[in-house]
Amino acid sequence: MTDLFRLMLAFLASLFKSRAQLEAENLVLRQQVNVLRRRMPKRAALTNIDRLLFVWFYRWFPSTVGAVAIIRPETVIRWHRVGFRAYWRWRSRSRVGRPKISAELRALIRVMSQANLLWGAPRIHGELLKLGFDVAQSTVAKYMVRRRRPVWSRN
Repeated sequence: MTDLFRLMLAFLASLFKSRAQLEAENLVLRQQVNVLRRRMPKRAALTNIDRLLFVWFYRWFPSTVGAVAIIRPETVIRWHRVGFRAYWRWRSRSRVGRPKISAELRALIRVMSQANLLWGAPRIHGELLKLGFDVAQSTVAKYMVRRRRPVWSRN
């Protein structure tokens, strides 16, 4: 996280530098990268934040993919594609559990249970099946209006 903060500060500082200073700094940084690549093992140890930054740079500035020296440009493009696939796989995942019932059907169940006080969930379920609604009896019981005491004990 501190690397990201340093990068943002360096970007803000670069806004106030002259073009010649930026080009000289760019050359020095490229030479440092070349020296480090010679001494470094085969693969660079990158964190997820590093990968995210490279993909972000590629996404917003596609021309910078050629300037990447510690990894191959194809790797950045592959990371971008993997992230894109993962996002859409997450968006289109199958939902588990019971299917949702509409607000109109819930309101109909409430109206039927209030209008017919002696009807229980089995009776309302049967009437809904006759009307063409495919709903479980337990779902009907779930959305019925709750009563405090039985109807036959009221005065």
